[in-house]
Amino acid sequence: MNPTIAISGQTAVVTGGSRGIGAAIASRLADMGAKTVILGRNRDALESVAAGIAASQGSCRALVCDLQNEAEVRLAAREIGHAEILVNCAGVSLTGRPMLDCTADDWARIMNTNLRGVFFAIRSFAPAMVEARGGHIINISSLAGRNPLPGGAIYSASKWGLNGLSYSLAEELRTYNIRVSVVSPGSVNTEFTPHEGHDPKRMLTPDDVAHAVAMLVTQQPQSFVSEILLRPTQKP
Repeated sequence: MNPTIAISGQTAVVTGGSRGIGAAIASRLADMGAKTVILGRNRDALESVAAGIAASQGSCRALVCDLQNEAEVRLAAREIGHAEILVNCAGVSLTGRPMLDCTADDWARIMNTNLRGVFFAIRSFAPAMVEARGGHIINISSLAGRNPLPGGAIYSASKWGLNGLSYSLAEELRTYNIRVSVVSPGSVNTEFTPHEGHDPKRMLTPDDVAHAVAMLVTQQPQSFVSEILLRPTQKP
C-alpha cells in the first residue's frame, strides 16, 4: 500500500459487504478514510458490519440491495451518487457436486450473482466514473477462474467469465483513467465454502484480500496493476 496516495473522503461501494471478505474490505477502506457503502440482501448482517466499522470511528452505510435485480442496483446507485471505488465481492459458491448432478437452477443461481450481478453493478456505477474521468473497479474473482475445479464447474465458469469481463472492460475504460482490476485469491478461511482437510492457520484470511484491495486503490497515477493472484505462503 502506498501511503502517499490517500482515499480519504472518497466513496467506496462494496457489494457482498455483510460478511467475510466483503466485510473485511469495507473495514479496511473505512480505516483508510473512505466513506464506505455496503450492499447485500441481509439487513441485520449489513447493519452489524456497519455498526462495527462505526465503532472503530469509520464511515459505513448499509443498503439492502438484491444484486440480481437491476432496478434495485440502479436505485442504490442513484441514492449513493458518484463513487470513486466499486468493489464487486458478492458471490455464491457450489462445490463438491459433479457437473452432471447440477441443475439449471444451480447454473442460474451462481451466474446471476457471480457474473450478472457484477454486470449490473458496473452498468450502474461506472457512468459516473466516466463522467469524472477516474475511478477504481475491483472484481473479486478466484484462482478457480484460472484453474480446473472438479466438483465446482459452474462456480469455476462464473469466475472465468468474470475474468474475461474484467480484462475486456479494463481496456474499454482505461482511456477514462478508470482502472479495472481483478483479485483472485486461493482458499480463504471463511464460511463461504467448506475447506475439508485444510489447515485454517495456513489459509488466507479476509484481511489478506482486503490488503490487496488497499494496494490497488493506492497506486501511483501512472501505474495500473490489472490482476493480483493471492496464495497462502504454504499450501493449506
